Amino acid sequence: MRRKLLFGERMLLGDGTEPFNAVIPFRLRGTFKEEDIQHALSRLQDKHPWLRALIHHDENNIPWFDVLENHLPIPIRIVSRKGEDDWQEESRKEWQTLFKYGEQPLLRFIWIKGEEVSDMLFSFHHCLCDGGSAMAFLYEFLTILDHPSAEIGVENPILGIHDVVPEAILTNRSQKLKAKVIGRVAATAIKCIPIGKKVIDRQNDYLLHWKFDKEISKELISYCKSQEVTVNTFLSVVLLQAFKKVRGALAFNKVSCPVDIRRFAPQIKKDHIFAFGLMIVVSSDDKISFSDNLWMTQESVERKTSKLNPYITMMVMESAHDALKNFTKLLKHGKSSNDCMFSNLGRIQIPHQYQAFTLETIFSPSVIGPLGNTTTMVTSTFNGEMDFSFVGSEGYLPYSEALAIRDEVIQTVKEQLDLISVL
Repeated sequence: MRRKLLFGERMLLGDGTEPFNAVIPFRLRGTFKEEDIQHALSRLQDKHPWLRALIHHDENNIPWFDVLENHLPIPIRIVSRKGEDDWQEESRKEWQTLFKYGEQPLLRFIWIKGEEVSDMLFSFHHCLCDGGSAMAFLYEFLTILDHPSAEIGVENPILGIHDVVPEAILTNRSQKLKAKVIGRVAATAIKCIPIGKKVIDRQNDYLLHWKFDKEISKELISYCKSQEVTVNTFLSVVLLQAFKKVRGALAFNKVSCPVDIRRFAPQIKKDHIFAFGLMIVVSSDDKISFSDNLWMTQESVERKTSKLNPYITMMVMESAHDALKNFTKLLKHGKSSNDCMFSNLGRIQIPHQYQAFTLETIFSPSVIGPLGNTTTMVTSTFNGEMDFSFVGSEGYLPYSEALAIRDEVIQTVKEQLDLISVL
C-alpha cells in the first residue's frame, strides 16, 4: 500500500534535514512491562497502515507513504524517571530529533519509567497526522495496554484527495477551473513577495506548562456560556490582550487558530491518520471593552469559519505542487506576521480509570518546526482540568516575554472570573 503525500504533508515533511515534530505526553499510575507496551504499539500498527509506513521518493523526487510487507516496529526509548518535569526535558529532546523516515516509522514512543508512576510520550512527525488523530491512537493504545485482546477495528485509510473530496466536486469542470486559477494566482503572488536572504535564527526553544484546577476550569466554561462565546474565542481574546500588554508595538494583533477539518469533511473519520487542517486568523480591538471584544471576535470567528471550504482548499493546494518550494521559502524567510498559533483540542474523551492503571493526566501536546514563527499555545481539558503548553523560540519571542505573557493570561482569566462572580 502506498500513496503520494498531499501538498500540506509535503510542506510539513520538508527536505528531511529539519525536524517538524509533535509530542503528546501523559502520566500513568501503575506498573508496566515493555513487552505489553510493544504489543499495544504493534496493535496500533495493525489497525493504521500509515503507522507502518516509511517515506520514499520516486524518480521525480516526489515523496510517497510506503507500507512495506515486513514493517518495522515503533521504536521505544526508555529513560529512568527522576522528577515530575522529566517529560518536559524529553519533549524538548524529541522536538530536535530527526525522523529517519526512509528507515523507521514516523512515530516514536518514550517511556519515562518510574516505580509507581510513569510518564509516557508519543512523538510523531507532523506530516503523519494532526492532534485529533494522535488523540485517537492514544485512546486505542491505552485500551490495548489495559486489555491486550480488545477490539479496536481496522482503519480504511485515506489514499488520496479522492477519498476526501466528493467526486461530484472533484470532477466538476467549474470547480476544477476555479481551483486551478486560484492556485496559479497564489503561486505567482508568492514568487513576487520580497523575502530576506537569511532564515531567521530561532535560537533556543522552550516550553512553558500550566494547568487550571477543576474549579477554575469549570468557572471558565460557565463564564463562556454566560457570555455566549466559545472557550476558544475567550482564550484567543485573552491571548491577544496579553501579547499587546507585554510586547506593545511589537505585537501583531493576530492569532492563527487551526480548525478541525473533520467538522466540514465527514469523509475524514476521528481515527483516520491524517494531517491536513484549516486555519482562521483572529484579531481584537484595543479601543473597546473586553466583553465587546469577546462578542466581536465571536462574530468574526463564525463568519470566517462559515466561509471555510476544505474541498476547494485541498483542490487548490493539490494544483500547486510546483509552487511548494517557493511557498516553503516564504514561510522560512518571510517576516513573522502573527503573534502566535493557538489550538484548543477541547475536552479529551479518554477514560481516567482503567482496570490495570490510572491515567492521571494528559499534558497538552507541543509541536515545533522550521516554517516560520514557532510561538504556539495548545490547550486541552482532561478530567475536568484545563491544561496549557506554550512553546516558543528566543529568536521569535524572548523567554522573559513568554513568561510575562503566560502570567498575563493566567491573571486575566482569573480577573474575568472574579468580575462575573461579583456581578
